[in-house]
Amino acid sequence: MSTHRLLLVDGSSYLYRAFHAMPDLRNAQGFPTGAIQGMVNMMRRARTELDADHIACIFDAKGKTFREEMYPEYKANRSSMPEDLALQIESIHQVVRALGWPVLVVPGIEADDVIGTLAKQAKAANWEVLISTGDKDLAQLVEPGISLINTMTEERLDTAGVLNKFGVPPERIVDYLSIMGDAVDNVPGVPKAGPKTAVKWLNEFGTLDELMQRSIEVKGVVGENLRASLEWLPKARELLTVKIDCDLNEHLIGLHELHAKPEDKETLRELFTQFGFKSLLRDLDRHNPSSGKPKDLTLKQEAGQATETAPASTMPAGDLFGFVADTPQEIIERQYSCVTTQADFELWLDKINQAELTCVDTETTGLEALRVDLVGISLAVTPGVACYIPLAHTTNEDQLDKSYVLEKLKPWLESAQHKKLGQNLKYDIHIFGNCGIQLRGVEHDTLLQSYVLESHRSHDMDSMALRHLGEKTISYEEVCGKGVHQITFDQVNLETATAYAAEDADITLRLHHAMYPAIAADEKLLKIYKDIEMPAMHALAVMERNGILIDVHKLASQGQIVGQRLLELEKQIHELAGQPFNIQSPKQIGEILFGKLELPVVKKTPSGAPSTDEEVLQKLAENYPLPARILDYRSLAKLQSTYIEKLPRMVNPKTGRVHTSYSQAVAVTGRLASSDPNLQNIPVRTEEGRKIREAFIAKPNSVMVSADYSQIELRIMAHIAEDESLLKAFAAGEDIHKATAAEMFHVSLDQVTSEQRRYAKVINFGLIYGMSAFGLAGNLGIERSAAQQYIDTYFARYPGVADYMAKTRVLAKERGYVETVFGRRLWLPEIRSANGMRRQGAERAAINAPMQGTAADLIKLAMIAVQSWIEQNNLETSMLLQVHDELVLEVPQHELDLVKEHLPHLMTNVAQLKVPLLVEVGVGMNWEEAH
Repeated sequence: MSTHRLLLVDGSSYLYRAFHAMPDLRNAQGFPTGAIQGMVNMMRRARTELDADHIACIFDAKGKTFREEMYPEYKANRSSMPEDLALQIESIHQVVRALGWPVLVVPGIEADDVIGTLAKQAKAANWEVLISTGDKDLAQLVEPGISLINTMTEERLDTAGVLNKFGVPPERIVDYLSIMGDAVDNVPGVPKAGPKTAVKWLNEFGTLDELMQRSIEVKGVVGENLRASLEWLPKARELLTVKIDCDLNEHLIGLHELHAKPEDKETLRELFTQFGFKSLLRDLDRHNPSSGKPKDLTLKQEAGQATETAPASTMPAGDLFGFVADTPQEIIERQYSCVTTQADFELWLDKINQAELTCVDTETTGLEALRVDLVGISLAVTPGVACYIPLAHTTNEDQLDKSYVLEKLKPWLESAQHKKLGQNLKYDIHIFGNCGIQLRGVEHDTLLQSYVLESHRSHDMDSMALRHLGEKTISYEEVCGKGVHQITFDQVNLETATAYAAEDADITLRLHHAMYPAIAADEKLLKIYKDIEMPAMHALAVMERNGILIDVHKLASQGQIVGQRLLELEKQIHELAGQPFNIQSPKQIGEILFGKLELPVVKKTPSGAPSTDEEVLQKLAENYPLPARILDYRSLAKLQSTYIEKLPRMVNPKTGRVHTSYSQAVAVTGRLASSDPNLQNIPVRTEEGRKIREAFIAKPNSVMVSADYSQIELRIMAHIAEDESLLKAFAAGEDIHKATAAEMFHVSLDQVTSEQRRYAKVINFGLIYGMSAFGLAGNLGIERSAAQQYIDTYFARYPGVADYMAKTRVLAKERGYVETVFGRRLWLPEIRSANGMRRQGAERAAINAPMQGTAADLIKLAMIAVQSWIEQNNLETSMLLQVHDELVLEVPQHELDLVKEHLPHLMTNVAQLKVPLLVEVGVGMNWEEAH
């Protein structure tokens, strides 16, 4: 065994991870501190779990290196470091030093080259070397005695691991990277040659040199690209090769100077106080970093990948990669059991009946909630202790009878008094519903907790576990595989299934303990969570289960019409082009438009080719007929494939209805997202799109009812901005666009022309979306100066709106988020970006988000109110769809008058704004007719 172990941390990789993983934390003076806190936790974790007697954290220095001198375009396309991160760099260096780490920043030498040089020096001295990084380029350094570890994923790579991961051994990594190129560092490779091609070539030819010598043997376009790159590839290889012979002597860096030091408690106390790290201050005296003595490693070799057995993290809960909880996280000893006997099952039944809160999770045969079968159930009542009850595995292992377990569990599952917790419980509600069980007592959902706390972050359990607990969880792919080789969960053996499923329940429970206190401590967030998101989940589950009828014969008839229209358009397009071509091929469209017809190039793709995206075609369509016809073709083709052909195949054979799925935790603004099928994006501005809605029909003796909030975002704007003129117009029930036109054009209401009203409507909606004079000019087809004059006139007539927008920009930058009327936080990660375009985009979002978010809150409250009213009155009416500001219901004829009477009242009274809410109700035999 080596007498020393050297741990080299890629500090530049770490600090970007810390910055992007943490929320926008700031101290009392407003100084950004998120990356600093993330670094504290990551560096402590590295010392705790990757124990070494010699350590170093290496950062990139400012200024150019030999690579920029050799190739001026090196890293030229990298965006500048975010301003908030740049402000924290010096403090990060200070705090890492105080944590006992030697910090290396060598002018003129990249961090990778410092790491490479030190690693090879240590190997020559017979030291063991561990490099902690997320940078794939450093895989070229791996050899016996030098390995990589990615602490974010706990992936550890030795020589066999590199081969398994990349398909080539460490000594061929530079050749592999040279072929592919490195987009991050702006080092081109062979065009169109990706990882698979690089591996194929190196396995066939052995080395890059041999490949270049025999390039004539490579056929096709990629072979031509290879031969065109022969002069460049040696330089690419030089740029991508990590130097291992840098002269570090003048910087007084020797291996023995890199010994691990104890933490400097006093300096850390000063820094933690300065940065406002309360939980870290409390934990400071308790924290005991490693002694610096190398420990033995227990390595489990599987497919060339080694993983280190290490103690659990002792970080404060949530401090590692996200929201900061105040309570230190205890070391959790995991006790997971597989319940296969009645005696064990009875013990767990007793546990959950006595527990105040139980986490419940289901494992199934797939993802379509209404079509899959239950495979097993996992439970957890205390952190670290969980079980998995297998019910339908096909592995010929002993399991309890499914009917017996469900019969015994049903009273508890349907008990409102026994509180349940889960991650995305709406899914589990459906799974138990498939088994004839109505899940009640749904108290908490960690998916929604994360969404309420950090709407802009990822809310899957794996991401949250890393962010809040510092835990790397078992992924579904690790258990079931990927792609065509993926198996269903019922085919997984019970030992593996238990490790995965019990962990799900345990981690979910621990996430609840980490996140919920922050929600409970904030009155606004608690209201969003308890009064909107949780009850909305119930309403959405009911809607999804209700489904909607479609007329497949009407769709088939529509398909024939659209198909004929597509053939006609294809003929017109080919005639305009002067030749036949594949209309679905962007490349061929580009050749026709910009090669043959020589139309003006509007913009280019990243590869330099003229773009043919929708924005470009719309611009060209203003002056040329061919792009206009191509747009028509694309629109119809999408309608045909997405709805006309697909919807009949999505009818559930058990219910005869189509069941969309609503996602609550997707849009930052709180809006819902519909999928499989997406029923929120059916185009309604075209006749063909409206025909699709005609295929959504009511069952016999029932009708469709549509209830739509009228001009909801403009009303919310009037409420938030408190502009007197807007408030007065809405209070008087005036046509708001007509009223705006009257104000802007200085005429009476009865003198407003249709053209003036159209202008006012574009301006009303445009400004609440942050539209600039440039955008307004394009929408109205006028000069930019005229558009600016309209905007100036608008703000002069509605000063409250101008004041709101100005204040919102300032407040958003100060806090990093804006709020809806109800207190939902809408995070704006780019609001302080050094990139002007991104910052301006965030500023526009800051203006619109409170309105869009408040509208989303209102429609959720409306859904809750309507569903509650239906249940309280035991009605046969069903709520089917929510589309933006509209609810769609299926109403029996004998309940129609009652619904029409109560629906507007229910929806307009969910909140009291400074302007009246207005709901318009329509009735018809199909959705289009009702709308």
